Amino acid sequence: MKPAKRVVVGISGASGAALALETLRLLTKLEIERYVTVTAGAEQTIRHELGPKARDEITALATRDLPPTDLAAPIASGSFPVDAMLVAPCSMRSLAAIAYGTGEGLLARAADVTLKERRPLVLLAREAPLHEGHLEAMLKVTRMGAVVSPPVPPFYSGLEGLEDMTHQIAARALSTAGIDPGGALRRWQGHFGSQ
Repeated sequence: MKPAKRVVVGISGASGAALALETLRLLTKLEIERYVTVTAGAEQTIRHELGPKARDEITALATRDLPPTDLAAPIASGSFPVDAMLVAPCSMRSLAAIAYGTGEGLLARAADVTLKERRPLVLLAREAPLHEGHLEAMLKVTRMGAVVSPPVPPFYSGLEGLEDMTHQIAARALSTAGIDPGGALRRWQGHFGSQ
């Protein structure tokens, strides 16, 4: 019997907590194991942006919800097989910790492991405008094998509000990580209609 797919979802303190929640919902529908770690900054952002019950939903959607300081967690070791990792959303602080290998907390350690094991790592970087330090860190993680994928909505796909936009961004992030989101992702069909 083939083992179930496993994905690590790191949630950092950048704005965009809805992206994490939607990513977890999609992974749950796809029946993929979800190993989640939430930074201290993300705890505050989740409460502020999504309300007090959202954190409970994240825990319920996680196969395992791992404390951000637990460096003995399974995802902190390359010997624990996972198929991909997403950081959704990814703050510039977390991106820098990943880029420079600081191992600061479980999220950065799990990302470091993902890179060293040559597994897909997708960072939904949330910041604007960007300064040179942000761009250097993005270039560094890209050269190391990560994909920096700012959560840019696909406006061509006929979005019908914030929920639809969040859903499409999460589906696209999964696709970028090598996980087929199935019908959740609206794909470009090759034309704009009548000219």
